[in-house]
This record gives sequence, structure tokens and C-alpha cells, in this order.
Amino acid sequence: MHAVAEKTVPEDPYASLNPEQRAAVEHDVGEANPRPLLVIAGAGSGKTSTLAHRVARLIQAGADPQRILLLTFSRRAAVEMTNRAGSVLQRVMKLRSSQAPTTLPWAGTFHSIGARLLRDYAGRIGLDDSFTIHDRGDSEDLMGLVRHEIGLTQSAKRFPLKGTCLSIYSRVVNSREPLQDVLQSTFPWCSEWEQELKTLFGAYVDAKQEQNVLDYDDLLLFWSEMASDPELGSEIGSLFDYVLVDEYQDTNRLQASIITGMKPDGKGVMVVGDDAQSIYSFRGATVRNILDFPQQFSQPAHMITLERNYRSTQPILDASNAVIAAALERHAKTLWTDKASTAKPQLVLIPDEAEQARWVCNRILEHREAGMPLISQAVLFRAASHSAALELELMRRNIPFVKFGGLKFLEASHIKDVLAVLRFAQNPSGRMAGFRVAQLIPGIGPATASRLLDSLAEAAEPVLALEAFAPPSRAGGEWQEFVALYRALRTPGLRWPADIGLVKNWYLPQLERMHDDAQVRAADVEQLAQLAGGYDSRETFLAEITLDPPEATSDRAGPPNLDEDYVILSTIHSSKGQEWKSVHVLNVVDGCIPSDMSTGSAGEIEEERRLLYVAMTRAKEHLHLVVPNRFFIKQQAQMGDRHVYAARTRFVSPAMLKHFEECVWLTADQAHSKKPMPDSVRMMVRERARNAWK
Repeated sequence: MHAVAEKTVPEDPYASLNPEQRAAVEHDVGEANPRPLLVIAGAGSGKTSTLAHRVARLIQAGADPQRILLLTFSRRAAVEMTNRAGSVLQRVMKLRSSQAPTTLPWAGTFHSIGARLLRDYAGRIGLDDSFTIHDRGDSEDLMGLVRHEIGLTQSAKRFPLKGTCLSIYSRVVNSREPLQDVLQSTFPWCSEWEQELKTLFGAYVDAKQEQNVLDYDDLLLFWSEMASDPELGSEIGSLFDYVLVDEYQDTNRLQASIITGMKPDGKGVMVVGDDAQSIYSFRGATVRNILDFPQQFSQPAHMITLERNYRSTQPILDASNAVIAAALERHAKTLWTDKASTAKPQLVLIPDEAEQARWVCNRILEHREAGMPLISQAVLFRAASHSAALELELMRRNIPFVKFGGLKFLEASHIKDVLAVLRFAQNPSGRMAGFRVAQLIPGIGPATASRLLDSLAEAAEPVLALEAFAPPSRAGGEWQEFVALYRALRTPGLRWPADIGLVKNWYLPQLERMHDDAQVRAADVEQLAQLAGGYDSRETFLAEITLDPPEATSDRAGPPNLDEDYVILSTIHSSKGQEWKSVHVLNVVDGCIPSDMSTGSAGEIEEERRLLYVAMTRAKEHLHLVVPNRFFIKQQAQMGDRHVYAARTRFVSPAMLKHFEECVWLTADQAHSKKPMPDSVRMMVRERARNAWK
């Protein structure tokens, strides 16, 4: 009897994909006129894998890699996508690792691809192909130079600084909104300068042309203008059979116009994104691009939704789905997973911000003792200043941390200014603090500051030396105000924290003079003053908050020097795309989420809802939404500084509470008392939290 030969079943390189992912990968493959495709990829649904497999599938079907345009928002994402597509192709085509990998020469960021195309088409659009590109710093400096040359630095009233001017210009270019609208919606304090800004921007554009330079915004602007021209747009579009765009919800109007200009019929266009994670309007991104995408082309787009989540447990997804389901407008989806769990997300009611910091630290250490590394835990917040109390508590307990989304609170320049004044009063011999403080006074520069510190070093009594010092005439009354402040700070018997109140009152006018965003920075100074009240003396306060200098100048403040394990602190904006086993979200109250500065329109409120959704969907196993019951606010309703009760965020309605485990946290005194918290108090806190939305 002859043996029957077994048939070899070829390995399916796409077997790891779920049905929806596979449908996106196989969409119109082999069709002569592939329809535009919108993939709504829910949080944790394998978006990157889907896009990489799509690229591999197209090449397997005969697409030329040199005619595939892959647009991302970071160079790292472009490299990662190319590498992942290459590894899939190796399996598909049975390539050996020694064979040359498939490359995607047109994979990159919008700006890098734009620069390349502008170089190729420079002669066609009136550019010299030897143009250079200014980075943000160069652009600010040029804006500042033009600002000075046309006389705006000599205005009687404070004109916006060069960085603010560039931000306004960039917002107008990328949003394609009139200057007047941008000023009213985003830069209202600059509205009175509308005509002067128009003049400045015109002169800035002229200066760029004269110097044969482009800024970052020009890379998109010129590309968009080329794409909008029927002849040029068609020619550039014909270079590519397929155009794939990652994170489409983060595109601005210029970027969307580039895609529709090159491919008006949508042929071969695929965009991937999630309208529920559109949170970057402050950068000019608009959620309208992804909401309106299906109707943007001459043929309607096909839409596929990825709802299977590979990150979080089902209870976390249930709560997240409930929050986003209340959105006024969205592409509907319901995330699900096979990761079952009985642990619901916690909604933790806390007496105040100080107790919030203590509770979060306790929980972090509990997770660590249970075997969860610190690096697997994150604390998220709406604004960088919201973590100030927590940072101090972490330092006090020697829990290392890294912060994303701006410098650490105590490393921000305006906070360092205030601390420098206190340190200089505490130790007049401290030259670093004195050098910084002296230059806060108008008319005093490095040379005068050095001369001042030399005179103090030789004096027995620093206050007398200060009074005897002859400052430049332009320092005038500002110098006398500082001397009076310093004399008060050196007065024996001054009771802490009166010191920081004196410094705050002196510094806030300096803040107004030095920074266009003084209002935001002033809130940080108020926060510091409140934190200072928790210490018994100036000396103790300064000693306990001393930090090592940051190791990085990017939005990452740098890991601790000696610890390989550390907690992640991050703004919600900086957390997008990340995931952790345990996530704590601070200040889940109205006024913080949503921010009281982002409730001027329905669109702003909807983006704040999406921010909470993004924060919640970062959690894999444990999610804690922390609701402090009391906040300190300043000068509310003519009643001065006072504490007020906070309302739980409007985005967690009473109907959603079934998805959470509600917890009430006792204060330290109550926790150590033999008497439990009275039921009446417990019910009062619970009832207030339940009804705060009304």
C-alpha cells in the first residue's frame, strides 16, 4: 500500500488579525479603482498592526513600494511602520533575513514629505531649490527681528512677544481661519493688535522670501497650495497609487486639504484614526476631518470599525464606553475584550488635594508591594500644575518619578523665580539665587547683578548693602520696591508663610511684564503659595522641595539618576498612545476636567470629554478616578481667596455610576481614630458627589 502524501498547508501571514482588521487589510486589493477607506480604530485595537499589514498586503498584490505614500506624525512612527510592514512581508514572501528588506521611500511625517516635494517642484512654484528651513527657534528670532524693524517694540502698550506672534501666525496658517477669529477664540488678550499683527505677518513673509527660507508651516502651506491647483495637484497625486495616513484625527485643515487635493476621488486613500481621541485642537487639529471624511471625495468612503480592544479589562472598557457614548457627535463604536475581570474602575472621593496626593502614593506603594513595578503605574492630569502636591508627596516618600508634558512643576521658570527670591532672603550669600533675582528687576542685567552680589559679599549686613547700592537709573522705582521686599523678608519674627505672600505680591507684576501667558503662570504661583502653607518654616520648605536639575530639555523631565524603576506622571495629552497596568487620574472634577478655561463652546466641552476618555483607556488592569471634594480658588465672586466644594466631572453622570466602585477616603486623623466616620458624614459626602452634576 502506498502512503498518501500529506498536503502542506501554507502558513497564513494574516492569521493573527481579527475579522475587522483583516477586512481593512484586504479592502479592494486588486481592484482597479480602490475606494477611499476610513478605519475607525478604537483605543488599544491594534491600529499600527493593521496599517503595517495593509502595506504588506498591497505589496504582496503587486503594488510598487515606491508608489505608496505613508504619512505619520513622527519620524519614529514612520520607521516603526516600515519595519513592521517589512517583517510581515518577509513572512508573506518567504524572504530570508539576509535578503534586502523592502523599503518605503515615501514614508515619513507630513513635514518631511512636504519638504521633499517642495524641493522637487521648487522651480514650478517660484521657489529657489536651495531654500533652507527654519526650526522653531530660528522662526521666533526672525519674527522678533521683523517685529523690531517695523517699530512694534517701541509701542506704548505691551505688544505680544515674538513667540506669541509666531504661535498666532502658525495657528492662522494651519487652521485656515481668519486672524480675527483666531485672536478671539485662542489669543483674546492680543485682539487689540489685529492690524499691527497683519502688518507684522506680511513683513515676516517678505523677510522669509528675501532670505530664501521656509518655516515649518510653509512646508504644509506650499504643499497644500500645489495640491489645490488642478494641474499640479493631479501631477503630484499621480506619483502615488496608495496614500495611507496614520492618526488622522490629529490632522489640521491644511493636511486634510493636501489629501483631498492630490486624490479628489479618494482612489487608494486609507486613513486610520479615532475621533474619540481627537484632543489636539490647541495645535490646530480638528475633529471635523475624521468626522467628515466619508463625504470628502467624489465617491463615498467605505468605513471599518475596530472595536476589539487588546489592552484593558472589560469593566474599564464598560466605563470608558459609557463616557464617550454621551458625545454629541461621533463615529459609533463599543469597545470589547476577552480580558474578563470583576474589578470595576474606582471613583474615589477624597476630602482635598493634599489627601489626594497621600492616597495616590499609598495606592502606588500597595501596587508595588503586590509585585507591580513603578514603571507600570501612571498618574495622569489635565494640566501640568495639577501634580504639584503629588510631586512633593512623592519626593517626601522617596518614590522616584518621571514627568511628561512640560517641566516638573518646581522646574518651571516662574516657580524657580519665586523660590530664588525666598532662597536669596534665606541666604544672602547664595549667588545663584541672587543672580537670578537681580535680573528680575527691569534695567538690571548680568553685569549689574554681578556687581550687586560682589557688594553684598563684602558687607556685614545685606539689607544695608542693598540700600546703599546704586542701581542703573532705569531700574528706578522697581529697585526701591525690591529693597522694601527684601527688608521685610529679612525682618526677625516674620511668621511663615507670610514670606511667600510678600514675594507673590511683588512677583506677579513682574510675571505680567515678562510673559504673555502670565494668567496661566500666576495660577502656578498661587498653587505654590498654597503648598507652602503645609510647612512650618521657610527653611524647612526650601530644604524639602530642593530638586536635582532636569536631565532633558524636551517634554520629558528625565529619569532619576539612581533608580531604574519610577512612576510616570503625565498630562493626558502626553499620555496618548501609551498604556500602563495601573492609572490614576487626578482632579476628576468640573473646573479641571473639563478645564474651566475650555468650556466656552460645545466643541471645547466635547474635546474635554474626549480627554477623559483618552485617560481612562490608558489603563490595562486598574483605573482610579480621583475626586477631591474641596479646592482652593482665588478671588471668587468678590469674596477673596477661599476653599470651595468641587463637583464631580459632568462627564460621569449618575447613570454611569454602575460602572464604577465608589470609594470614600478617610483623612489621616479619621483613619487613625478609633471611631469610624459617622454614617451621616459618609452619606453627606456620597450624596454630594451623586448630586453635584445637578
